[in-house]
Amino acid sequence: METSHQIILDLAARHGLIRPRDLDALGLPSIALTRLVRQGLLTRVGRGLYALPDRNVSEHGTLAEVARKHPQAIVCLLSALRVHDLTTQSPFEVWLAIPNKARAPKMDYPPLRIVRFSSATLTEGIEEHQIDGIPVRMTNVARTVADCFKFRSKIGLDVAIEALHEAWRAKRLSMDELWHYATLCRVANVMRPFMESLS
Repeated sequence: METSHQIILDLAARHGLIRPRDLDALGLPSIALTRLVRQGLLTRVGRGLYALPDRNVSEHGTLAEVARKHPQAIVCLLSALRVHDLTTQSPFEVWLAIPNKARAPKMDYPPLRIVRFSSATLTEGIEEHQIDGIPVRMTNVARTVADCFKFRSKIGLDVAIEALHEAWRAKRLSMDELWHYATLCRVANVMRPFMESLS
C-alpha cells in the first residue's frame, strides 16, 4: 500500500492537481486519496481535486483548478482580461466559455460565470497558458477585447473600452488582428468608432 501512496504523491507533485480518475487510469484505489488527506500528505482543494499541501499557488490558481476539472472550458472575458493584465477589475467568478449546447460545468468553488460560444468562435483565438503547472485554455488578447464588446451588456461597455485602450497602449495587439476578431464576433460596427479613435 505504501508504494501506491508514493505513486499518488509523485503524481500530485508532477501535475499540481489530481483527480480520482487519474488514479483509475493507474489502477489505484481512489480511497487512497482520503487516506493521504487524513495523514496530512494531501489536501482536498475542491470536490474531486487534490494537491500537495505545500504546492505553490499563483495569483491565478483558481483558474488552474477549474481547468483541471473542466479541461475543455475556455477562460474568457473578465478572467482572461485579468490574466492578460488588461483590467483593474478583479472578478470573484471565473468566466468560462463553453459550446452552445454543452452542459454547464459546476464547482463548489470558485463560482463560475458561463457564456456560450458558437462552434466557430470556440476555436479561433484560443491559446494555452501554463498556470501552476496546469494547461489552461484561454482567449488571446485581441479575441478577449472583441469578446468584451460582444458581451458588453454583461460586463459593461466601460470595461470593454478600458481593455481596448490598455491592450493598444501596451502594444499587445494589431489593428488587423483586432478587426479579424471584431468581424468574427460580429461586433465590427460597434467597435469601429473606438478603433478609429486609437489611430
